[in-house]
Amino acid sequence: MRQRTSGILLHISSLPSDFGIGDLGPGARSFVDFLRQSGQRLWQILPLNPTAFGNSPYSSPSAFACNPLFISPELMLRDGYLDNSELYPIPDFPKDRVDYDLVAVYKNELFKKAYERFKSFGENEEFVRFTAENAYWLDDYALFMAIKSSQPSGSWSDWPHAIKFRDAAALDVCARELRDEVEKEKFLQFIFSRQWSELRYYCGERGVSILGDVAIYVTHDSADVWAHPHLFKLDENRDPCLVAGVPPDYFSPTGQLWGNPLYDWDKLKEQGYGWWIQRMEHNLKYFDLVRIDHFRGFCAAWEIPAGDTTAERGNWSWVPAVDFFSALVQKLPPSSIVAEDLGFITDDVREVMERFGFPGMKLLVFAFGEGIAENPYIPHNHVHNCVVYTGTHDCNTVKGWFENELTEADKKRLFAYLGRKLTSAEIAWEMIHVAMVSVADRVILPMQDVLALDASARMNQPGVIGENWQWRLAAEQIVPELSERLGGLTALCGRAQGY
Repeated sequence: MRQRTSGILLHISSLPSDFGIGDLGPGARSFVDFLRQSGQRLWQILPLNPTAFGNSPYSSPSAFACNPLFISPELMLRDGYLDNSELYPIPDFPKDRVDYDLVAVYKNELFKKAYERFKSFGENEEFVRFTAENAYWLDDYALFMAIKSSQPSGSWSDWPHAIKFRDAAALDVCARELRDEVEKEKFLQFIFSRQWSELRYYCGERGVSILGDVAIYVTHDSADVWAHPHLFKLDENRDPCLVAGVPPDYFSPTGQLWGNPLYDWDKLKEQGYGWWIQRMEHNLKYFDLVRIDHFRGFCAAWEIPAGDTTAERGNWSWVPAVDFFSALVQKLPPSSIVAEDLGFITDDVREVMERFGFPGMKLLVFAFGEGIAENPYIPHNHVHNCVVYTGTHDCNTVKGWFENELTEADKKRLFAYLGRKLTSAEIAWEMIHVAMVSVADRVILPMQDVLALDASARMNQPGVIGENWQWRLAAEQIVPELSERLGGLTALCGRAQGY
């Protein structure tokens, strides 16, 4: 029989913690214990990268760096980088959401103190080894962040000409003048890496695999574009000529205008896709599996003229998908990749996924519209090699979907398919049951749906600037009865082997 598994989608930021945001400390380990106790073998998270615009993990100053805000103060205390008194006073952080500004102020003060103490310890061989092994991205990133903190403008596109265009002499001056800030950035990445290694080992001991997430595009205001401008479609001033997004779809009637610079795939091909291969190899040092966001963009990119205010006026531009993935799978196993194949999907995308064996995603909240018999998301059309979700971080919760988004016709189809009428109090666990009995090899459940929460617990609303990425899990919400209920269903559906 094929191996059947299931797991939970919960980002690090949403974990319980006393310090305003989820981190890699005790709250993360308690959540892993919950996963094991409830028979779950997968933990899916969102990108680990530092956040930029709107606190989105899909908008980052680096495709390689990790978010220092996820560093655990308790583990820094344990390792001697902080004294207990330095943790206090702890601000009155909200318990149910992340106040990113308040967290950043508090943690940045801790980081300053920890770095000063780290310097006083003398040379650290582990740190030296880490910086040498990661120099291919870390040097540019640390310098980028140090310069960024020293400049009045927020974006590198407004930096002095010599620094913007990476004049070697100018960068040498910056590196000397900002040496301490550069080293602090490296220190934070080092500490994150150490804490993450511990957490991943803890997961592995308990049979939990981590499914990470890679955003297809990078932010223009990032170390990646600044250091590798030739890999992107930029003008002579190194501003984007065209920007990324997707055409109108389920999520937005005017499409999604992301604004990221687009890759110059001809240039990437000339250098053997080295940057992308390094990026994927780097992620698989952190994760067991990787979900590639917006997989459709590897077959064709929706190119929107820079300056447009919506994504409607774009064009599809061909991407050498087969050539790229042929190079990629020579370096890493195809079984480590999950393709986010939602939205407007064409035959060429399906052919690439089938050729390389990449599983796609099936969302139950997409399953009950018109044409239900042929709908690819409806359970009777599921296949073994896919990942079934009730919904994702970009969707409403199942309860919120039921209460606020389903039409009467949708509900009629839903009730007919399930064989009975349901209330909003019942719908989340009914959909969890539908997902679990699917033939799909893998099932992922957002934690909000396991808790049967309403729309107020939604993680992100695409195309809407507001209170996204803030939802947090409270420690008291993880009760034994929840583990027993989820674990019982998981075992009943043959997804809990090895426990």
